[in-house]
Parts: sequence; C-alpha cells; structure tokens
Amino acid sequence: MIAETANYLSIVDQMPADTVVIFHNSTWEDYEELLAHVGEASGLHVSFNDGTLKVMTVSSGHEKYVRFIDSLISSLRLRLRINILSHGSATMKRKANKGNEPDASFYVQSAAAIGNRIDVDPAVDPPDVVVEVDIHHDSRDNYPIYAAFGVPEIWRYDGHEMTILQLQRDGYVSAETSRALPMLTSGVLTEYLRRMTEEGEFKAIIAFDEWLQSLPR
Repeated sequence: MIAETANYLSIVDQMPADTVVIFHNSTWEDYEELLAHVGEASGLHVSFNDGTLKVMTVSSGHEKYVRFIDSLISSLRLRLRINILSHGSATMKRKANKGNEPDASFYVQSAAAIGNRIDVDPAVDPPDVVVEVDIHHDSRDNYPIYAAFGVPEIWRYDGHEMTILQLQRDGYVSAETSRALPMLTSGVLTEYLRRMTEEGEFKAIIAFDEWLQSLPR
C-alpha cells in the first residue's frame, strides 16, 4: 500500500455521515486499495473516474429512501408479474479508469438474459436502471461513469422530485416516462416518495399497490 493511500484510509475512517471527500490525481491502485479496506461497509460509496476518487458517506435517512424505492419495485414486480431483478448497490468497475456504486440497480429488459445467475458483473452486464438518492449529495458527476458502462436509465431523487434520465448519444437527458417500466413516470415516483414522508412507508406502499391494481391490463 502506498503512503498516499494510507492517508486516504485515515481520512475515510473518520468521515461522518452525509459527507463527501474528493481526492484528485489518484490511481487505480488507490481505488482498489480503498475498496479492499472498506469491504462491504454499509453507508459508504466509492467512485473513481479517470483519476478522481470520490468517497461518500450516507445516513440512515438516505438509506430509508433507497429501501422504499426498492419496496416500490418489489410491489410492482409482484402485482404486475414483471420479471425484475434487484442488484442493490453492487460495484461496477472497469480496470484502470472507472468505477462506481449506485444506491440501487435493477435489471428489467435484460432480466431474462441474466436469468438465475448469482454472480453478475454489472460492468459486463450493466443494469437497466440505476438509482441515485441525492438528499445531501450530488451524484451528477457520476453520470459519465454510467454512460461509459452503457447504463440506459438513471433515476435521481433529490428529496423533492424524482428525475428520470435516459442515455442518448450526447449523454443523459430528462424523460417523463421510464423506458424500462413505462407505467412509471417522474410524477408517479415523486408522489409516492412524498407520501412515504407524509403518511409513512406502510400506507404509501398500500396506496401504490392500489394504484397498480387500477392500471388497465
């Protein structure tokens, strides 16, 4: 382990929740060493983009939103009988220049191709949707990483609104409706995230399930 990486580890070990530290002129070896050091530590996300190493710590409030979004997708999967595979915040990385951990990720259009494989490399088989919850941070500098891996769709929630972004030739552009799950719009996702904060998770999930049942078949 090089001396500079040791400094990274010391700083990261003392980071409070909801903070971001960015190291410039970092190496791929620094990134790999840091990933090995933190392991599967919850509440910590690490990204690397062409020499820029970013470490983000998240709070329990941040994770509450992530779990709720995952609950919405689980409810939709069961109610509408859609094959959706949840892949959590699995690290996607391409040796030497790019790596990132989304807050959540889902295989929808490509779920059948993934099948029942346990070990899926999201850098080789990118998820159809990644989720970024930006309550206290801004993940938009990670978009070029997702574009490099060919992730078709990003859902970004900033605490007020869910924005759906779809990959085009020149990068990600906003869209009202999800391409992966066309019954979901920015407005629908925003509404039920708002209801979660106002009414609680259980009532919001029940309301979402009732809405799903009202959709034309």
